[in-house]
Amino acid sequence: MQSAKQEALEAIQRLPDDVDTEEIIYRLYVLENIRRGQLDGATGDTQTPEEVLKDIGSW
Repeated sequence: MQSAKQEALEAIQRLPDDVDTEEIIYRLYVLENIRRGQLDGATGDTQTPEEVLKDIGSW
């Protein structure tokens, strides 16, 4: 398993040379949220569809 730093560096290296800082930050944000979602799934820290709909209904 790679460190967060190594994953970030590899993600940045895959971007075009003319990418701006805002895009870099956004891509790292997306990757972090994917990583967190995968971790939640692996540990069973998830919600049923019914729970999600109930939460949405309370907005």
